[in-house]
Amino acid sequence: MRGWIKLLQAVLRFHDYQPQEVSIASVGKWMKQLKTKEDQKLAWMLLDKVIYLSESETKKILLHQNAALMETLQKAGLKPNKLIYVSTDDAGSSSPVMLGMLKTSGRLQQQGCKFLDSRDALGINKVTQKLQEGAIIYIDDFVGSGNQVERARNFLMQSVVGNFSEFILVPSICEEGFAKLNDLGITVYSGHIHAKAERPLHQNSHLIHSAGRDRLVEICKEIRPNTSLGYEGMATMVVLFRNSPNSIPAILRGSDKQTPFYGIFPRFKDLPPK
Repeated sequence: MRGWIKLLQAVLRFHDYQPQEVSIASVGKWMKQLKTKEDQKLAWMLLDKVIYLSESETKKILLHQNAALMETLQKAGLKPNKLIYVSTDDAGSSSPVMLGMLKTSGRLQQQGCKFLDSRDALGINKVTQKLQEGAIIYIDDFVGSGNQVERARNFLMQSVVGNFSEFILVPSICEEGFAKLNDLGITVYSGHIHAKAERPLHQNSHLIHSAGRDRLVEICKEIRPNTSLGYEGMATMVVLFRNSPNSIPAILRGSDKQTPFYGIFPRFKDLPPK
């Protein structure tokens, strides 16, 4: 009975994960790959520590953080028509989707805000030259190391003319990314700062006893030998409705093409061709 309750709780909690439906069948399939009861128990413990951001929660965080940022900028004398919102990744990926969500729900276009892609050098040059001052606001759904935002920012700033403060709006950011962006002079507005201590498989965490952590890390290495704990070994535990970051442990993500190990939170690129 307890097993069924856990299955139902997982399905309800992760109900809108998009790359692959989290269902009773999918959770059961994920769990059955682990051959011993002790491994299954550890997997449940890890799943309980996932920080899941549904679509409604993601939207709420973006809207609240943006309202706080706009209020701060208004007090500093910057009206909405001086604000440039920037997506930092390819079209169809998370950053443009988050920008579109905020743009629509926050009625930003009606307020006179500007919208650009970080790779649009000509557009950035043209808009900043006209405004001369204002704020550049990067948008993303999750920041891990901060490397991707740094690359986009470095390219963008080559085309900026005038005096512009920099900010980022993001539902969740790792403490490593927060530190890096802060060093770059980018002020972070986030609903959640993901500490190393919140990540059970990170060496700085004690959420799971050391023997259990070592066993889970061993399983992850069997699944993805080169990226067992995700990008840069960050072992992050934040999963967003639209996709999981590439920094989550392999036991959650699964193998490429989901073979031989079937993940509960595969990324779109991990799924087998239809």
